[in-house]
Amino acid sequence: MKKGLSLLLVASAFTLTQCKNETYQTTSATENATASTAQKEYKYETVPNDPLNARVYTLDNGLKVYLSDYEDAPRVQTYIAVRAGSKNDPADATGLAHYLEHMVFKGTSQLGTQDWAKEKAELDKIEALYEKHRNTTDPAQRKQIYHQIDSISGVAASYAVANEYDKILGAIGAKGTNAYTSVEQTVYTNDVPSNQLDRWAALEAHRFGELVPRLFHTELEAVYEEKNRTLDNDGWKVMETLNAAMFPTHQYGTQSTIGTIEHLKNPSITEIQKYFDKYYVPNNMAVALSGDIDFDETIRIIDEHFGKLKPSTAPTFTVAQEKPIAQPIVKEVSGPSAENVSLAYRFPGMSSRDAQVLSMISAILYNGQAGLIDLNLNQQQKVLQAYGYDNQMKDYSIFRLGGSPRQGQSLEEVKDMLLTQVELVKQGKFDDDLIPAIINDNKISLMRAYESNSNRADAFVTAFIYDIPWTDYVKRPADFAKITKQDVMEVANKYLSNNYVLVYKRNDKNAVAEKVEKPSITPVPVNRDAQSAYYSAFMAKEASELSPVFVDYKADIKEATLKNNIPLLYTKNTENGLFQLYYILDMGTNNDQKLGMAVNYLRFLGTDKYTAEELKKEFYKLGTSFNVSSSGDQVYVTLSGLEENFEPALALFESVLQNPQPNQKALDDMVQGILKARNDAKLNKGVILNQALVNYAKYGPKNPFTTVLSEKELKAVKPQELVNLIKSIPTYEHRVLYYGPRETDKLVATLNAGHIVPAKLKPVPAEKVYAELDIKQPAVYWVDYNMVQAELIFLTKAEAFNKAMVPTIRLYNQYFGSGMSSIVFQELRESKALAYSAYSSYSTASKKDRSNYIQSYIGTQSDKLPEAMAGMQELLTNMPLADENFNLAKASLRNSISSERITKSSILFDYERAKRLGLDYDIRKDVYESANSLTFDQLQAFQKQFVSGKPQAILVIGSKDRLNFKELEKYGKVQQLTLEQVFGY
Repeated sequence: MKKGLSLLLVASAFTLTQCKNETYQTTSATENATASTAQKEYKYETVPNDPLNARVYTLDNGLKVYLSDYEDAPRVQTYIAVRAGSKNDPADATGLAHYLEHMVFKGTSQLGTQDWAKEKAELDKIEALYEKHRNTTDPAQRKQIYHQIDSISGVAASYAVANEYDKILGAIGAKGTNAYTSVEQTVYTNDVPSNQLDRWAALEAHRFGELVPRLFHTELEAVYEEKNRTLDNDGWKVMETLNAAMFPTHQYGTQSTIGTIEHLKNPSITEIQKYFDKYYVPNNMAVALSGDIDFDETIRIIDEHFGKLKPSTAPTFTVAQEKPIAQPIVKEVSGPSAENVSLAYRFPGMSSRDAQVLSMISAILYNGQAGLIDLNLNQQQKVLQAYGYDNQMKDYSIFRLGGSPRQGQSLEEVKDMLLTQVELVKQGKFDDDLIPAIINDNKISLMRAYESNSNRADAFVTAFIYDIPWTDYVKRPADFAKITKQDVMEVANKYLSNNYVLVYKRNDKNAVAEKVEKPSITPVPVNRDAQSAYYSAFMAKEASELSPVFVDYKADIKEATLKNNIPLLYTKNTENGLFQLYYILDMGTNNDQKLGMAVNYLRFLGTDKYTAEELKKEFYKLGTSFNVSSSGDQVYVTLSGLEENFEPALALFESVLQNPQPNQKALDDMVQGILKARNDAKLNKGVILNQALVNYAKYGPKNPFTTVLSEKELKAVKPQELVNLIKSIPTYEHRVLYYGPRETDKLVATLNAGHIVPAKLKPVPAEKVYAELDIKQPAVYWVDYNMVQAELIFLTKAEAFNKAMVPTIRLYNQYFGSGMSSIVFQELRESKALAYSAYSSYSTASKKDRSNYIQSYIGTQSDKLPEAMAGMQELLTNMPLADENFNLAKASLRNSISSERITKSSILFDYERAKRLGLDYDIRKDVYESANSLTFDQLQAFQKQFVSGKPQAILVIGSKDRLNFKELEKYGKVQQLTLEQVFGY
């Protein structure tokens, strides 16, 4: 799977949107175009008051096409969805749908080949050998067969051209080129400039017309690495354990999306081809588009290209019937991460009425603000954290609850508290106004979601995959709004009893981890400078150009002054009735170490009028939410929600800042929670590598990450001390940002009346600045962690931020280390099969007085460590020249920028980022104007001056029993760091 994405959670969220007058209308459009589709009449369906104003077409070959016109930018979000996922895998070949997803990126008999006849002859041999390998049990014979596969694969690869599909998409300015596989579906994603839509459609229809299993064995190794990443992921293991217990008969539990180790070791190209031929047919697929489109022209384009695909009857899926769960099923999972508990109930599939009521039950229990779990467990700090959500699928749904314990608390205690909240729902012991507030909140969620083309197009995918007619999909929110408290109680009592699956995740630093063993693979050529005839012809056809639009901060941002000379920056929301309000202070924990603690404390405090729980309810009823957050050098005070409730929300918001009431118990509980969370962080390999080790290498032992209050200092803090800090926030110099529909004069008047500040604002206190270390000598820092893989970061301190370097840096990243057509990806994954994930980035500083850094990452099996490190180091030292890749990188930059539009509240935050870098204009203008004139000699000179041969700190996390320390010593002095050293406690 190219990315981890749960469509099911997204689908669940969309279920709670609202629209009325849900009847279909059938209309037709006559195309004004040439070619075979000219003058063809296309019938389509619409739904009155559909928030997406969608048109739904069905082509002659059965392909479903969903279109929505949303012109936020001259770009189009595209999804190609196939109704086939891991539940459709053969029982003896699990993981097949997912592996097929990878292969669809490899090209066709025309795309990605230099000589198809010669290549096909070798590919046929490879396919036959895999079948022989699959049916052979003797280890020595299997090894010999795989050696043959490896040898012939090198020959086949000499005729191939790797990544031509990715190169094309990069060149035309596509973003988010990817795919994902889940239980019901495989979905292919792209975000393309609107002027490239015809070229995109031609390319996609071509690749879905046939499957060529090119570069199979190196891609299989990437899947092995992906599997190993899941074996290192305790959360993934919990999910698979829970699903297996919940669905002992249905494929949701009997087979996982990525497949078993045994099946991954015995792949079948023949079975993959059969699967493709069965399910990848137009009448089992949908094209979902949202963006800057012309309906009539777009359907003509889709039909012209995708209409050529031949339909076929897709197999029907027989749903396995699960027996009721009679009593709790208890499982345990062990691993090095922090302990937690999960429990889940089985519900009917998404189309059922009871599944809709489940969505309401889920929100009553947990909605992030005012659910029973939010208020009774999280707000009152009875657990470290707890949650609940519904995961709705086609055949069945899951309602999952989970939580993490406080210090000294057992998992059994957390489980009991979660079940207590479930009982409250069953008994109807929740406020009567909670259901109306949930309905209102989801109306807001809909408005926010549909400001994004990806969410709009994803709604189409959800409707298609779960076989929900668009009229019914639009109708679901209205049906949801009719759910009553009695409905909730009836469904809760029907499904929520002792019929749950319970998984205890125990902490065990020495738990034995499975792994997929590394096969012997010879690197294959990627033939970067070669081109297929299809590629050459495709690239020769040019699309009309788009003109870039850059942000003009003075014109696009309205400025005003509030009382006491407080600056107000404002952009207008012309789309819907939502607002965002920010008070921003240029001070943070680097200015006052206790400020972050005070900000966290505020979440648990009431005012002189409301308790903390009542405050949450009041904001939720108003359709608004507030938050206060701090970083090292900034504080953000945020209010957002329905503009119609701006005044009462602002008054409530200000009262929280002005009148927080000290609470000793809340502070004591918070301190204990902080201490437990710190211990849990030391069990999280992502935190260890990406935060603890990176900060250690940049700043040394005393750094922004390790500078925290000690346990003694935490316990010595008094409630009033933190309350005084909270009250002081509006007394410092700050600025106000607003995005919403309110007119400037009215906004200024409202804020002048409602924003409570002293007559004279104080300057912010001095910031403690952490000096960046010069990395003068190569060094290797490693932390021991029980895991199958090893993960490494090559870190180099580069020059201080210089705006003149930005165009070259952007081009360097595009060419060298960013995306699937980059040099790093092609070499380390496509050619050498050394990693599932590998990248390199020259990252510019976030402030003008700070340094840039070069950060290169690779995650690999521990036994591949020597090859992986050598491979990355060689690329960083001697950047390969590939003329075509370089030209594509330049085209990609210009096409991306010409179709990008920074709009809405993003204008304000783009300006904030620019100011921190000392810029007063949109830096993308420099990049766009320089991209065409930059030469490879200039790029190579940049790489030699700022990248090649520079001293590195190599950061490693892995198991001491698996790491190759002799290899590590080749890269610098090796130093093991303890968790206490890198965390500071």
